[in-house]
Amino acid sequence: MSPTAPPQQANSAPEPVLSVIVPMFNELSSLAPFWQRMSAVLEQLDVPAEVLFVDDGSRDGSAGRVRTMARQDARIRLLELSRNFGKEAAMTAGLDHCRGERVLIIDADLQDPPELLPRMWELADEGYDVVVPRRTARPGETHSKVFFSAAFYWTMRRIHAAVDLTPGTGDFRLMSRRTVEAIRELREKNRFMKGIFEWVGYPRVLLDYEREPRARGATKFNFFKLLHLAADGIAAFSTAPLKLATLAGVGTAFVAFLFGAYIIAKTLLFGDPVPGYPTLVVVVLFFSGVQLLAIGVLGEYIGRIYNEAKGRPLYIVKAAALVDERR
Repeated sequence: MSPTAPPQQANSAPEPVLSVIVPMFNELSSLAPFWQRMSAVLEQLDVPAEVLFVDDGSRDGSAGRVRTMARQDARIRLLELSRNFGKEAAMTAGLDHCRGERVLIIDADLQDPPELLPRMWELADEGYDVVVPRRTARPGETHSKVFFSAAFYWTMRRIHAAVDLTPGTGDFRLMSRRTVEAIRELREKNRFMKGIFEWVGYPRVLLDYEREPRARGATKFNFFKLLHLAADGIAAFSTAPLKLATLAGVGTAFVAFLFGAYIIAKTLLFGDPVPGYPTLVVVVLFFSGVQLLAIGVLGEYIGRIYNEAKGRPLYIVKAAALVDERR
């Protein structure tokens, strides 16, 4: 049922076959019920496992609670980042530090059920490198969030992005070690993990499930954060906005040429006066808007080049003491 674990040295703890990565930011109220359900699933699965909680700069005592849990269960590890770098960076940190032959990414808010893991494991045993649960329902989410999510996936398909994103999927997934190693080679600063997961391209399978409403706490992603994430996704995997800006410029210039030719012909042939100040203001504002739009799109891509050129690390680890204390 499980892949063969690597050989162990005498008197050493078994290397994990499964790594569970749990990125968290201010999830104190969810940690106890999450671990109760996750530990029960791990007992059912019965493979050597580690659960790596990645604290993304929490301010509510989440890291302290994980330390307490780790003293009671040797499978728990804690990786603390120096500040809040964002969920994408936290997941990357977890992938960089996990050791299992298979890796599960799951949030602590229990919207994605840990009980789905045994079925995901069975599908992985069939030869799939990536098992991706797909939500068939999104309880607790506003109509506007559902609408904009659908609009984002529609846009990604229309612009022929470099990745084929499946609506209803998220970061919750089970991956093979070779998939994780491939992802670790992708170090771009503006990270859109859903796209990175798909870009690797190893065989994957979808598993439909009904998502649960968030039991405790509140979502950390407001509308503007989601909009920023969507912009990162589009810019990271497509140059379509640049092409659209070019087409808008060409189209606007062509329309302006036709309009100018029309005014000249009408003036010469019929003696009609050229429209005055109001028309001039409208035309200037229109062209200025098109220019600013094109400059903004270009600026988004230049900004990403600037971030890459700085060469800063994706995250900084504040502490991983619990890992070392048990060795």
